Amino acid sequence: MKKVAVILSGCGVYDGSEIHETVLTLLAIEENGASYHCFAPNMAQHHVINHLTGEVSENETRNVLVEAARINRGDVEDLCELREQDFDALIVPGGFGAVKNLCSFALDAENYQVNAEVLASCQAFANADKPTGYMCIAPAMLPFIYPKGVQGTIGTDSDTASLIEAQGLVHNNCNVDDIVIDQAHKVVSTPAYMLATSLTEAASGIDKLVKNVLALVE
Repeated sequence: MKKVAVILSGCGVYDGSEIHETVLTLLAIEENGASYHCFAPNMAQHHVINHLTGEVSENETRNVLVEAARINRGDVEDLCELREQDFDALIVPGGFGAVKNLCSFALDAENYQVNAEVLASCQAFANADKPTGYMCIAPAMLPFIYPKGVQGTIGTDSDTASLIEAQGLVHNNCNVDDIVIDQAHKVVSTPAYMLATSLTEAASGIDKLVKNVLALVE
């Protein structure tokens, strides 16, 4: 059975992993006959958002690993325990946590960087030539993980894409139900909730991403 590592960034679209994207990813992995294990960095998340009002919850702090455990019924390990050699592939769902906690794209725009531990974990899969999938806004990390010229998509938002392209991504516009595959680097990406307006729309691209990531496993 193929084994997929999934890196989460918390719990909740505005300050962590997008929950629908994450659950759809885990479901698709199982439906395609593979298994998964979730990881998250053990660190304070950038801030806490009240998802009812959209406002920052002042004086409240949460831990990315603890919050990520909410999504997978507590079965999440500290990212420092992730060993590339134990898995066949890696998938990173989106949500603002991907660009607030895993990297600083939402905060620093063109001057953003990727968290060192996250970068090392993702680069381990890249260096081992193992397939990976990045969805929604998570492809913002791709030009730091792979050589300049790596291909990917965040959908059709040209302003957002241009900031990532400045770091070395070759951006491909992509519809919600489609994927972009960089065959040379074995990277698959899809817009997910960068464009999706429903669960079924998000699932259409996520299902394709998971199937193609698993198909690239040698």
